[in-house]
Order: sequence, then structure tokens, then C-alpha cells
Amino acid sequence: MELHLIRHPKPDVPPGVCYGQRDIGLAEPAAAVAERLRPLLPAEYALHASPLMRARLLADELGAPQLDERLKEIHFGEWEGQPFDTLGAALDEWSRDPLGFRAPGGESAREMSARVLHWLNALLAAAPQGPVVVVAHGGPLRVITGHLLGLPAERWLGLDFACGQVTRLDVESWGVVLKWFNR
Repeated sequence: MELHLIRHPKPDVPPGVCYGQRDIGLAEPAAAVAERLRPLLPAEYALHASPLMRARLLADELGAPQLDERLKEIHFGEWEGQPFDTLGAALDEWSRDPLGFRAPGGESAREMSARVLHWLNALLAAAPQGPVVVVAHGGPLRVITGHLLGLPAERWLGLDFACGQVTRLDVESWGVVLKWFNR
């Protein structure tokens, strides 16, 4: 299976603000990003996307997506909408345990990973015959890629998905090949 992973276009949020699952718009037109990405995608594909607006707007430009709540970004609870520089010592606590830390009212990276892997396992069990395109967020794309490549979860943060870029993985019965990253 050809798996094309696309991070949503640049969101309309000031730099340094935690946005997580906040449903925010885009700072660049989804149609322009879709036009730039189309030559990198196969002619036909199954399309899956997060229902959050910043992913959904691009997915709608690329086709008729199957929206799935499990593809949403990590939920940062009370942190969402807050500048990171106002969070103080909580950021130190998060850096000590990036997988297990949970912002007040939110979810941990481990919890987000479990829901994304639930989606991925369902996709793999369905054994799609053709290419699959996923439009989502940095967190879920790290989980999908890190898991498929067999990286330990502690290394997934090193996968830096750029906004409005596509990454391709070929998932074979014998393993996974990273064909290209952030095009």
C-alpha cells in the first residue's frame, strides 16, 4: 500500500500559542496547497482526514474524505489557546515525561497514540488495495510513521512534519519503506 501522509496547511494562529484540538482556520488557502500537492499524489486514492477544520479544508480540496475523530491532534485541555510562555513550570514537567504528561483537562501523548494506532490497525486490517492519503496533524502523523518504521515511541518527536507537506511510506507484507519525507 502506498501511504501518503499530509500535515494540514499552516494554521491561522499566532506563533508560540498552543492550539491542539482547537478548531482553527488556515493562514494559507487550502486550494493553493492542494494544487501544489496534487502532482505528488497518485491519480486515485482512498482519502482519510481529521475532522478539525485545518485538516478538513485541505482534504475537501483533494477529494471526498472519510473523516475520523481518531486522527485529531493531541488534546491539550486548558492549555489550548494559551501562549506557551505563560505555562511556566508545567512545561518543565511535560519535558520530563513527554509521553505520559497530560495538560489539565487534556490527554497524554500516550493516550493520543493509542487512539491513532486504533485507527491505523483498522486501516491495515481492511487491507486497502490502492493508495491511501491521510490529511491530519503533526502528532498523529508522528505516531503512524514512527510505529510503521518500528521506532521506539520516545523517538517519534524527532519526526518533524512540515505544514502543507506530504510524506510517502510504502507498506509491504515484509516491512515499510520511507520513500520520501516533507515534499
